[in-house]
Amino acid sequence: MMSARTLIFTGEGKGKTTAAFGMVLRAAGHNQAVLVVQFLKSNSKSGELLACARLPQVEVVQMGRGFVPPEDHPAFADHRETAREALAFASEVVLSGKYDLIVLDEICGAIARDLIDEEAVIELLSASKRTSCIVMTGRHASARLMEQADTVTEMKCIAHGYSQGIAAQKGVEF
Repeated sequence: MMSARTLIFTGEGKGKTTAAFGMVLRAAGHNQAVLVVQFLKSNSKSGELLACARLPQVEVVQMGRGFVPPEDHPAFADHRETAREALAFASEVVLSGKYDLIVLDEICGAIARDLIDEEAVIELLSASKRTSCIVMTGRHASARLMEQADTVTEMKCIAHGYSQGIAAQKGVEF
C-alpha cells in the first residue's frame, strides 16, 4: 500500500492555511472525514474554525500557544512541549486511518523553529498508509520535507496590506 498523498503549502506569502482550509471544504463537500491539527495557532475565534464547527465531518484541534518566542525566552519550552504533544496526537490519528484528509497546520513552522523533530515528521509520512491525504502548511518548509511531498506550493508575497498600514480584517486575515 502506498503512503498518503502529501501536499505542502509554504512560503512567506499569505494564504497557506487558507489554501488548506479550501481543501477541507472540498473534502467536506464529498462527505469525507477531515481533521485539522493546528501546531502553533491559538485563536479559537478565527473564521475558519467558526465555519468548520458547522460541518459535522470536520474536526479542528488547536494545540498551539500562539506566537512562538525566541528560544531563550522562558515560555519557549512550553511551546516546544505542546508542539511535541501535537505531533504525538497527529501521529496517532494518521495511523488510525479514521480520516480521509488530515491538515497539519503550521507544522513546517514548528519544525523550522525547532519545536519538533523533522525526522519524526518524515517517519510519520512514510507510515501514513491508511490516510488518503495529508496537507502540511507553514513557512520555511525544508528541502528534505518538500522532497517527501507529491505537491508543493510556495506562496510568495508581492504586496501585503500590513505594510500599507491596513489592520488585520475579520474574514480576510482571521
